[in-house]
Amino acid sequence: MLREIVIDTETTGLEAHAGDRIVEIAALELLNGVKSENIFHYYINPERDIPDSAFRVHGISNEMVSDKPRFLDVVDEFISFIGNDPIVAHNAEFDLGFINAELRRVGRGALEKNPIVDTLALARKKFPAQSNSLDALCNRFGVDRSRRVKHGALVDAEILVEVYTELCGGRQTVLTLRVDKKITASATELDLMRVRPSDLPSDLAESERDAHRTLIEGLGGQALWERYLGERKV
Repeated sequence: MLREIVIDTETTGLEAHAGDRIVEIAALELLNGVKSENIFHYYINPERDIPDSAFRVHGISNEMVSDKPRFLDVVDEFISFIGNDPIVAHNAEFDLGFINAELRRVGRGALEKNPIVDTLALARKKFPAQSNSLDALCNRFGVDRSRRVKHGALVDAEILVEVYTELCGGRQTVLTLRVDKKITASATELDLMRVRPSDLPSDLAESERDAHRTLIEGLGGQALWERYLGERKV
């Protein structure tokens, strides 16, 4: 069974190497492309202030995370959850950059064994020279994003699951050519279906019929259908 982990993060800013931190992290489990009920999700105390510019994006305030666990407090659970399975993220370089920075900060190694699937790269390959933001892909694939009032790691990860499914070709739950309803009919009913009660009227005029007969007679019995009928009679 293929297990994949869809990940998204919200942060205090854009520069992991300059001291910005994670304030929300979500990881959803996919089993053979279907989201399970197994979810890892935490709001994180970043141990620093959240700038107004970041608050306007995701709506997570200092007050909201002041009593939340630090990344150090959830790191063991996080590593256990993702294992060595493939990680799916939109603009994976951003999210993995922050996650790896947090891992190094608490004395853990960066994620190197997990294969990475970047849905932004997939979208750019599939739709070159077009907008491939998460919102744009939702519009393109008809994915409902009405719940995405602001950026949020959990809601964005849930939306990304649907977008990822579409990028992979969409979901088809039944791959067999199965007839769900069996139709039966008696021999009499089948005969009634096969035999017309009367011949269909011809659209040919009598002059056209005469012209056709004259043409057939001129072939001297060499018409292919006449030769076939003759062979069948023999």
